[in-house]
Amino acid sequence: MRVVVGLSGGVDSSVAAYLLQKQGHEVIGLFMRNWNDAEFTLEEECPWVEDSNDALLIAQKLDIPYQVIDLSNIYKEKIVDYMFKEYERGRTPNPDVLCNREIKFDVFLQTALSLGADKVATGHYARIDTLDLKDKTYYKLLAGVDKNKDQSYFLCQLNQYQLSKALFPIGNLTKPEVREIAREIGLVTADKKDSQGLCFIGKVSLPDFLQQQLKSKKGDIIEISSDNPKYKEKQLFSDFLNKKEELSYLSTPIQYSKHDGKKIAEHMGAHYYTIGQRKGLGIGGHIEPCFVLATDTNENIIYVGEGKLHPGLFRKVLSINKKDIHWIREDLKLESGQHLDVDVRIRYRQSLQHATLYQFEENLFIEFKKPQSAITSGQFATWYVADELLGSGVIA
Repeated sequence: MRVVVGLSGGVDSSVAAYLLQKQGHEVIGLFMRNWNDAEFTLEEECPWVEDSNDALLIAQKLDIPYQVIDLSNIYKEKIVDYMFKEYERGRTPNPDVLCNREIKFDVFLQTALSLGADKVATGHYARIDTLDLKDKTYYKLLAGVDKNKDQSYFLCQLNQYQLSKALFPIGNLTKPEVREIAREIGLVTADKKDSQGLCFIGKVSLPDFLQQQLKSKKGDIIEISSDNPKYKEKQLFSDFLNKKEELSYLSTPIQYSKHDGKKIAEHMGAHYYTIGQRKGLGIGGHIEPCFVLATDTNENIIYVGEGKLHPGLFRKVLSINKKDIHWIREDLKLESGQHLDVDVRIRYRQSLQHATLYQFEENLFIEFKKPQSAITSGQFATWYVADELLGSGVIA
């Protein structure tokens, strides 16, 4: 096959390209330049110029064609502008998930196909399998063999067509095995540190980055005591007519007002903070760290609580609006009134949590066996059965 590899300048995509070439495929390397503005990028962490040069060295080492494509305008439109809008609404987006859906396996995929490619490949730690049912082939997205590096979460918004065109050559390997292969064949990326931060942008100072469009505005930080009566009311209320009413009640975050606590500090903009955040608050005088319990971007107030076990951090149910539900396995899609036992992840690197999906006409509820900390609006929840990621959705 002719395979276009998204060479990022890191060790994972480098080894992916090598393995495909070793399998006898015709390999082409493409580097996606998705960001040009270095003003808010911590350059020493992830300079795209260095990554591009490393990708070129890999292509030369493997003797494969190499090209840089500039997708910065479309990236700004589809990813960065989306980020600004979500933060402005007091939600916390996941740009890496969107980047895979909108850039790598959309714009980049179309570019690759225009070059006559049969498939595109990336250095993700994930796997693809197929299942033939009733004369139709379904593509299954499976977790990577290396549970410590599994990146299936970031691919949770891909559809059947995108998976049919994708290859993940290192999904059956562990990170140490990938580095060892790179060392054995003398790749310059063998011991290169993994990139961090936003997809293709790198590590940024998020408040500085967001201030490009979201102006700073002084507001109050209100501390909520762990024995606030609202928590006991939430736990004790049980007068529900049906399961749907119960799930709707339990998935609704507690609404705070500034009269529920005391002002302990000030911040420079509620839209710069996210649920569960503990760093960057500038709060002292507490035995344990304070965590963000809620943000109110309308009133520009942040509500915090002391300690990682503060009851305001925990919820047992989350909701996903119908328009934000995505099933990779469309044949397993729930109809209204149905439920399914699954394992769920509400953020990357979180261990899988036992839960049950409940599908209703307007939305999908996820009820966890144990209350979850820092359920965050705008993030993606993903659900698995065994190693297979079946679907995902944006947390309401």
